[in-house]
Amino acid sequence: MINTASIINVPFLRMKEDLDAMVAGGVRYFHIDLMDGHYVPNLCMPIKLIRELKDAYPQVAMDVHVMVTDPCAYIERLKEAGADYMVFHTDSTNFVRRTINEIHKAGMKAGIVINPSQRIDHIAPYAEYVDMVMLMAVEPGFAGQPLLEGSMERLQEIADLRRQYGCKFLISVDGGIDHERCLRCREIGVDMIVGTVHNIFKQPDGLKSACMRFEREFGKMAGGE
Repeated sequence: MINTASIINVPFLRMKEDLDAMVAGGVRYFHIDLMDGHYVPNLCMPIKLIRELKDAYPQVAMDVHVMVTDPCAYIERLKEAGADYMVFHTDSTNFVRRTINEIHKAGMKAGIVINPSQRIDHIAPYAEYVDMVMLMAVEPGFAGQPLLEGSMERLQEIADLRRQYGCKFLISVDGGIDHERCLRCREIGVDMIVGTVHNIFKQPDGLKSACMRFEREFGKMAGGE
């Protein structure tokens, strides 16, 4: 599995120190939350930061999760900023297929997000067109929330849907995934875990060591992606 480390958990005053520690620990994906204060009641990460991260860490993929009311309005700016993935919420637009197509035309990989209140099978019309499906295991908008009951079963539903339709999209999960649940995610067939306070940040062994532990047990060192 891939550890896509969530930048929202990094204290601004020591961002460079923590980013360096994560990369030294084997992180090759940064998960960047972009919030507009409308789709969710929070504001988070300027697009300018994505460009700065890409310039400073060109070997790291930028996995950008957009929690905004008009995802199409951000496509060109995210392309220019160097985003590799643009992952958006299906209920944030009436034009899901168009948004997927425009993301691909911009040269980025397209992902869709399933909120806790949405049925898993609502993504079926888009399953063959996307590169990633991300399950929110918490309500979107704020870091550090505990896992919502039933989230592991919902991940299994996504894996079953992927097999049923013969799709190749990556399965990602955001929120509340600790070490024990990482083990279960691997059994289910999850490809990406958003790194949060539950698995890499605020761990007793420190950030770099926690990232190395993830890689050793679930990532490249364990024969993964």
